[in-house]
Amino acid sequence: MKKISSYLISSLLILSACSSAKKVNTTAVNTPAGNTNSGNTSIANDGKVWASLWQQRAAEYRALCFQAYNIAKLRVDEGVKKVSTKPLAIVTDIDETLLDNSPYDATRALQNEEYSDKTWKGWTDKSKADTVPGAPSFLKYAASKGITIYYITNRNENERGATLYSLQHYALPNANDEHLLLKQDNSSKESRRQEVLKTHDILLLCGDNLPDFDLLYDNHPTEESRMVTTQKLQKEFGSRYIVIPNISYGDFEGALFQYNYKLNGAQKDSVIRAKIKIDQ
Repeated sequence: MKKISSYLISSLLILSACSSAKKVNTTAVNTPAGNTNSGNTSIANDGKVWASLWQQRAAEYRALCFQAYNIAKLRVDEGVKKVSTKPLAIVTDIDETLLDNSPYDATRALQNEEYSDKTWKGWTDKSKADTVPGAPSFLKYAASKGITIYYITNRNENERGATLYSLQHYALPNANDEHLLLKQDNSSKESRRQEVLKTHDILLLCGDNLPDFDLLYDNHPTEESRMVTTQKLQKEFGSRYIVIPNISYGDFEGALFQYNYKLNGAQKDSVIRAKIKIDQ
């Protein structure tokens, strides 16, 4: 009996040691270098992490971009056959329509930081953004048909040099000062579209944010107003307006938070919880 008891005690000690060895630290998280965040991100920034991951990794995102630019190519083929009193132009946005800034969005979100002009300028200065799938080949195709490309973006004037460098790096058509229309007094793009219309007929507008297309989306409309306007303009989408998917940011977010860009993460989370539909 003593011998058996001795075996039992030894076995229990061995099992206890094995159990202790299996214990691991589950609190460690991998974060970008220099991040002091403990991992407690806001719902809003958690969403931006997933949005950036989708943009970078999902074949569905690539497919939607190809779909948009394939439709745009069809519209070019139709448009050049029609008689026009002026030369044809395509107006395109840049960010998330032509250039992919998801690395910037992902880094900021993982660090639970809000957008700032300083960090954005630091990113654009690097001119490291890749292109949106299908965008360069489409713009080059349109240019081969004699269509002029205008880049209307809400990047600031102090980003001109880096922006031109990026456009020229990818050998995009009309990548020069004359055809790059940056933000001036305000974020509305209507006055810049009107400048293009003085000399050209705009065949297509390409963008990821609805103010890229129509004046009706200017002046901070409510979510309800944006829905009404979109219903009103439904025939333009896929016809004259080519929309590129962007679930990371845009005026949809501004409207959700009533264009209060000073809200912190906790305040944004409160709005999200109040407005999102859930199963009850």
